[in-house]
Amino acid sequence: MSSTTNANTAATPTGAPALTPTPTSALSASRTTATAARVLRQLRHDPRTIALLILIPCVMLVLLRYVFDGSPRTFDSIGASLLGIFPLITMFLVTSIATLRERTSGTLERLLAMPLGKGDLIAGYALAFGILAIIQSALATGLAVWFLGLDVTGSPWLLLLVALLDALLGTALGLFVSAFAASEFQAVQFMPAVIFPQLLLCGLFTPRSDMHPALEAISDVLPMSYAVDGMNEVLKHTDMTATFVRDALIVAGCALLVLGLGAATLRRRTA
Repeated sequence: MSSTTNANTAATPTGAPALTPTPTSALSASRTTATAARVLRQLRHDPRTIALLILIPCVMLVLLRYVFDGSPRTFDSIGASLLGIFPLITMFLVTSIATLRERTSGTLERLLAMPLGKGDLIAGYALAFGILAIIQSALATGLAVWFLGLDVTGSPWLLLLVALLDALLGTALGLFVSAFAASEFQAVQFMPAVIFPQLLLCGLFTPRSDMHPALEAISDVLPMSYAVDGMNEVLKHTDMTATFVRDALIVAGCALLVLGLGAATLRRRTA
């Protein structure tokens, strides 16, 4: 017999080799889609989560429209921005809690004991919630433009694009922060730290150029600022502008960056 052992085996007490999981480094399309299918099957049996993801942004837009019933121009000025912010917040909440639940229940540890890399798991979650984000963004955009009378100069399809990118960004942020939470309550507590500062500094309440220079500098590195800027470009211009393309690419790039960080920081179990 050879004096060396295979790198993928370990000695058992009886001397027989036992297979150990082979680490996977490259993303696999089959493993990613299998993970996404599993997540979607779980969500199908959770109607409350589906209602939160799909209906809450629409309900909030309807509420906002009639809050400003006597001032429709106000709804036009902030409705598009909130069309992107609402999906981001709901996807952040649901994704962070769902991922944390996988870890605390031991499901994540069992999955990662299989030939399933962290990148496959994160990409699978992003794909599953991305499908829901498409449905969510399409419903919210259609409701705002064709039923609530949101007046936009540009194409509603561009609004849909930014809303979708915002929802994907919320998914990425939720996956990332779930690695640092020990309970679902702690996952919710990350919202004031991650979402609220961006909400205050994104230019929704006042133009970013009117802020204190220090706050304006901080807002320049927050992805939600570019999501709001992109929505405002659609409100003001009939065609796709270079600024809109820049803003959309920044939001998409931030989502990909945070997904990569989420894969790097993902833990098997909660300490």
